[in-house]
Amino acid sequence: MNRILRLNQLWRLTLALFHEITREPGVLFWGIIFPILMSLGLGLAFTKKTDSVRKVAVSKSIEISDNGISELSRFLETECQKQQPSSSDDYRWKYELKDDKLGNTVFLFYELDWNDAMVMLKRGTVNLILQSSNGKTGYHFDPVNSDAELTYRKLRSTIERGNQNYAENNSEIRPLTLTGTRYIDFLVPGLITMGVMMSSMWGISYGIIEKRSKKLLRRLVATPMKKSHFLIALITVRIAMNFVEALALILFALIAFNITIQGSVSALILTFIAGNIAFAGIAVFVSSHTSNTEVGNGLINAVVMPMMILSGIFFSYQNFPDWGIKIIRALPLTMMTDGVRSIFNEGAGYGEAGIPILILTVIGIIFFAAGLRIFKWH
Repeated sequence: MNRILRLNQLWRLTLALFHEITREPGVLFWGIIFPILMSLGLGLAFTKKTDSVRKVAVSKSIEISDNGISELSRFLETECQKQQPSSSDDYRWKYELKDDKLGNTVFLFYELDWNDAMVMLKRGTVNLILQSSNGKTGYHFDPVNSDAELTYRKLRSTIERGNQNYAENNSEIRPLTLTGTRYIDFLVPGLITMGVMMSSMWGISYGIIEKRSKKLLRRLVATPMKKSHFLIALITVRIAMNFVEALALILFALIAFNITIQGSVSALILTFIAGNIAFAGIAVFVSSHTSNTEVGNGLINAVVMPMMILSGIFFSYQNFPDWGIKIIRALPLTMMTDGVRSIFNEGAGYGEAGIPILILTVIGIIFFAAGLRIFKWH
């Protein structure tokens, strides 16, 4: 009888907390609409094949080769659209490179003195300088700049297409069009897992700290409610909200960008639940003692910000040093993101997701137990 009564109390408490959260209009926007808008904006920016514009400086000292006009001058005068610039900020030639797979590229060529061209290069206005020497075209750019290298490769293949030696040594570049290779395929799993972390840390941690600072938790001490019931009810509501938010984002991505879940859906659900357990436990631990909202903000940001930057949500963490990658992979958000992303894009199942699921669940249980032990009502 007592067990049934306790379960009924837990259910009533869960419903009360659920109504408390859903009555806030900001929950709908920040939890559901905002992630969709973010995926839409970034997905269109990095996925849609739009015409890209690249600005290139041309040194005025174009020489004539032994066989006549140089290849650069021939390209500019015969294949580009020419216009009379009214100032140094206006381009003199325009060339459009058609590409049905990767999108068209529009090149704007500015005729400048060498010193002026270098100034524009340093300012980032242009990323490539063309100069003709002995009839051959010279390409000047920062080799570390990937955008400049891409501009160089596209222009070289266009300008020197009549050069037999170049044609023989040039290999064909074939863009990848496989499922799961787009940026939106990389982004959506990261947005899902980041949403779980942010929702848990701010929804649970800050909610508890705010209630404690307003003396609301002090009033609950007089009730027969157990600490564990209060925290479990809070976590249950937050996980349910996270499910709704993630489902809305996935459905939107399926409709708008035609993403696919290539792996096991059940493994995806378990990974999602394990990640929720992990961050719910961390959230309880972080908020278990302090009643100062400023301190709480600092503690939450100390957990959230490093993982949001390092865990490969928006861009891959593989560019970090090798010693740093080992640390990054041990972060809960990284484990959850890699697991969800592998199921979405690599066809992973329980064999690949089993260990991350176990580790995330253990992390959540340990932090929850520690937070419950030191939890104070006031």
